[in-house]
Order: sequence, then structure tokens, then C-alpha cells
Amino acid sequence: MPNPALPDVGALVLVTGGTGSLGPSVVNALRRADFAVRVFSNDTPAAGLLPPDVDVCTGDVCDAGAVRAAMSGVSGVIHMAALLHVENPAPELTQRYDQVNVEGTATVVAAAMDAKVARLVYVSTISVYGAGTGALITETARPEPDSPYARTKLAGEQHVLAARRADQAPLGTVLRLAAIYGPRVKGHYQRLVRALAAGRFLPVGPCTNRRTVVFHEDAANAAVLALTHESSAGRIYNITDGKFHRTDEIIAAICEALGRKPPRFALPVAPIRGMLRLVDSMAWALPTRLPVSAKTIDKFLEDVAVDGSLAQAKLGFVPQYDLRAGWRETVTGMRLGHAGQSETTR
Repeated sequence: MPNPALPDVGALVLVTGGTGSLGPSVVNALRRADFAVRVFSNDTPAAGLLPPDVDVCTGDVCDAGAVRAAMSGVSGVIHMAALLHVENPAPELTQRYDQVNVEGTATVVAAAMDAKVARLVYVSTISVYGAGTGALITETARPEPDSPYARTKLAGEQHVLAARRADQAPLGTVLRLAAIYGPRVKGHYQRLVRALAAGRFLPVGPCTNRRTVVFHEDAANAAVLALTHESSAGRIYNITDGKFHRTDEIIAAICEALGRKPPRFALPVAPIRGMLRLVDSMAWALPTRLPVSAKTIDKFLEDVAVDGSLAQAKLGFVPQYDLRAGWRETVTGMRLGHAGQSETTR
């Protein structure tokens, strides 16, 4: 018999932010699982971005009427629409973070409850834990968000975890994704690939600090698994590839995919950090903004070890891509032109 707490196979699933960097992967994973899909996004998808049988609605997650209309007939929701991380956002952008990531999520949750949706999966981020210090981070760690993006994603989580279905069972599942990489993902890793490809990258420090990542296809599969697993509601799961990778291992995997040798030399940490802090203090007088800052170096040197074993043990999540295979597909996709989309939606 069908489980009323889960979307039935073949049911309609709404994906918010479905034209963003991760969205098409989630849509394709849902279609492979035989779900019908409706995408809700600010952007009209480019030709060929989504399967032709996907229903597309455009609108803002802060528009309650548009969200309610998109929720009609929906059995499950994967909520990814978000304003993504930007370094040193302007004050007006900080306000937009609250509007999209907090108020927009509250709007989606309210519409899902009104529509009697069976399950809502919220795509969050390990950024809610704050800067990596080298300590092992599990789902029980106290969040210490250190950016408007992380702060507002954490606030969005609270709306999802507080939501209840008509029978008072939890409605939502929170997935805290590790740093996602793949052909369409923008940000630091895209810039790193381009710099390595052009031979313009010199690492800072020994690069023995650890990173926690997940390939976009594995992240998408985890979202579908959380949507369909009977005991995932009301819980938080870290989604990673199951390993911790030293930064030099990531660089080596990218270089192997590019057919290049890794950089032979590294820059010393203290002088570079000191120089960039001096430049940052004089940024107001510079005609253009430098592509790196002291914060960029601090982020590069973080030791981020987030444990993803709970999702593997409780959900049966099994990552399919190791570092070398993931970066091979990433580099191939970037060369074919599958670049990332807007920074405003996942």
C-alpha cells in the first residue's frame, strides 16, 4: 500500500531553484526515479537544460501567490532556491539574503503544508558550522555561521524542521551539503580549475589542510533518497563523498583531469596573508578590486572535516564518485561548455 508520508512513485515533485548549478542534476535524478517534475525558478531555463517533459514555472520564492500556484498537485518538494555566498556583500544584498533564504523558505514551507505535501527536502550547507578548525564535525555540532549566506541558510533550516504535516509528523528533511563540485558549479572551485588550466595558480602553504566535498551527481541522488526514505523526516544529514581530502590531493586530481602536472612551488603563508590584509585595508583607494583577499586565503587554509557517515548509515546513501572520477567529469563538462548558472539560485 502507498505510504501517505512519502511521495508515490510517479507523483509530481516541485524543485525550487531548478535552473541553478545543482538543479538540473536533481531534476534528472528525479526523472530516473520515475517522478514527474515541476521546476520553480527566477530564470527561464536555457534550451536543453532540462528534460522536455519537465513543467516549468517562473517566479520568486518570496511571492506567496506564485509559490502556492506552483505547489498545486505536488506530493514532494526539494527546496534549493537560495541566494548563494558572496564575499563581503553590500548592505542591500545582506537584506536580500534574509528575504530569499529565510522569508522565501518560510513561504515555501507554508505553501507545502497548505497543499498537504508528503515530504519537503531542504538543501542547506555545511557552511552553517562556520570556519573549519580541524575538529571532526557531525550533525550534533553547534552551528556557528560566519557569513550572511550561512546565517540565513541556518534560519531556513529552522522553518523546515518546525513544519508539521496534518498528522503532526515532521514534514521536512535538512541536507547540509559539503562543497559541491561539478561542471555547472561556480565559485572557488571553478576559479581554481581555470587557474590551474592556465598555469596561473601557485598554492599558499603546504596544502595539507583537509576539505570536505561532494560531486554534484551524488548530491542530487542524496536529495532524492531523502525525499523517498520513510524515516528521514525531521532529521539533519551531512552529505559528503565520505572522505576528507587534503587540498594538495584535490589540486592533483584536478591537474590529472586537465592533463597537467601540479604546481611544483608554493607561496609562504605569513607574507602573503600580511600583504593581502594591507591591500584590503587600502581597498577603498584602489580603482579595481583584487580577485583575492585575506579572507580568500583564510578560506583556502581552513581544515574542514565534516562527517557524512550518518546519511550512509541511516539513509543508505552510497556516494558513487571518488575524487578522480568526479574531477574527470567536471573538467570534461567545463570544456564542453556546461558552465555554472546564476549565483542567486542553486
